[in-house]
Amino acid sequence: MRFFGRQAPQTERRDANVADEDGVLSALWSGMASGSVAISGAAALRVPAVASCVRVISEAAASLPIRIMERRGDGTEAEDLDHPIGVMLRGDVNGWTSGFDLVRDMTADALTKDWGGLAFVNRIGSEVREIVRYQPSMISVDYDSKTGEPRYRIEGMSRRSSEILHVRGPFDRSPLTLAAEAIGAARVMESHASNLFKNGARPGGVIQSPKALGDAGVKAMIKAWRLAHDGAEKTGKTAILWDGATFAPMMLNSVDSQFLELRKFQILEVCRAFRVPPTLVFDMDRATFGNAETLGREFLVYCLEPWLRVLENSLARALLTREERQRFRILLDRDDLTRADLTARATAISSLISAKVLNPNEARSWLDLAPYNGGDEYMNPHTGSSQSGAPAVAEADKTPTDGEPGNDT
Repeated sequence: MRFFGRQAPQTERRDANVADEDGVLSALWSGMASGSVAISGAAALRVPAVASCVRVISEAAASLPIRIMERRGDGTEAEDLDHPIGVMLRGDVNGWTSGFDLVRDMTADALTKDWGGLAFVNRIGSEVREIVRYQPSMISVDYDSKTGEPRYRIEGMSRRSSEILHVRGPFDRSPLTLAAEAIGAARVMESHASNLFKNGARPGGVIQSPKALGDAGVKAMIKAWRLAHDGAEKTGKTAILWDGATFAPMMLNSVDSQFLELRKFQILEVCRAFRVPPTLVFDMDRATFGNAETLGREFLVYCLEPWLRVLENSLARALLTREERQRFRILLDRDDLTRADLTARATAISSLISAKVLNPNEARSWLDLAPYNGGDEYMNPHTGSSQSGAPAVAEADKTPTDGEPGNDT
């Protein structure tokens, strides 16, 4: 007899509790074939271009000020400086981790691990007391095969999604895994270059003799050659050989001569995978005074901005209740990334005040300066009586113009 009932939902489990990230299971999960050059985990982070990309993204995100913005009834927003979540994220999220460390490490996990960055939000009632980023071996996530709904476990105990701060990238794979072959190729070339210089694999040339010299003859020739030609001060001297011996300099073949270009190309491949401009990993071949600023802006718009949105949404979903999210939002203030050019920044602020888009106190808040009395008025300081040194005009002394009330003509 067959009983028909509700079928249990199938789940796809992606555990973070793997002791050997560079082992067989990691290779199976990432689709790496046996014998390929693909690498992942700690081995991939030993490639300087990879480590630089991960650091520039995670540290840039963590360096931005975290603000809790409150929506007012008139449609405007203002920062709530006293909100407990903002105070925690700007300070320490637990006894051993700062808010900077949490954002940096969660972003780095999302860049390097397929399951992303996971942290536990410890609540007492409705109050968030601390945020703990567990080691990967202690926390895991399961996904429903149909809906993709995540279910979390800490040391085998099930946890609600509202208790977990989860940051992850697109495609259900990290950029490090998606670029495993390109990173592996960069690592292979790096190892080849290291072995080349470590072993002295290519001499400057060889001495060929048509006659058998014997051990004593070879040693004598080497000694004489070094005495005559070793050292920078002997560069360019005429070489003298005997008994029909000839000197043949070693030449680089086409593959060796393009080795440097191949290594630079792999750096570009890694940068493509993380969407980081090459100048930010100190590849300055194509950097100019004209395009460096543009590349920095593209880094903010096309690389960092999507990760900042993921961080903001993940922080809000885990740290704010549904009711609080209707009133508050968590903002990673991008303004700090535009502060390098002080002259351009001052010109832009002055123009916005003159156009009455900002008032002086709003502009001062951009510079983290305190407001002053009268700074909430929208006026152009460069025209009329608002200019410095202009005489004040009393309200009673103003002469009405034609067509205004009080004009009898």
